[in-house]
Amino acid sequence: MPNEASFLDITLLGKEYRVACPPEERAALLNAAAYVDGKMRDIAEKTRSNLSERIAVMAALNIAHEHLHRNQESPEQHQKIESEIGLDIDDVRRRISFMEAELVAVLKPQQTGE
Repeated sequence: MPNEASFLDITLLGKEYRVACPPEERAALLNAAAYVDGKMRDIAEKTRSNLSERIAVMAALNIAHEHLHRNQESPEQHQKIESEIGLDIDDVRRRISFMEAELVAVLKPQQTGE
């Protein structure tokens, strides 16, 4: 059956998640999960935080920032995205940087026990 749901168990920061995944996307999803897990572990180590939600948000922001930075090398793609959905990539970058700074400011007192 072509539309039959297939599931894949992935582990992120020591927690298991079951996600729907077409069989042909299994390898790609495992690679993505490994990448995200690595980012989360790096952040957990650097911030010495054990708050999964904050670690996940920081990882998501870092991954988004990397993705947007990578796209910076392709100005024509930026113009296409901006025109199709009315998104200002430079504004998104500024907002991500601001959110990263805010999250670091929130996490720092928790790490020092303040």
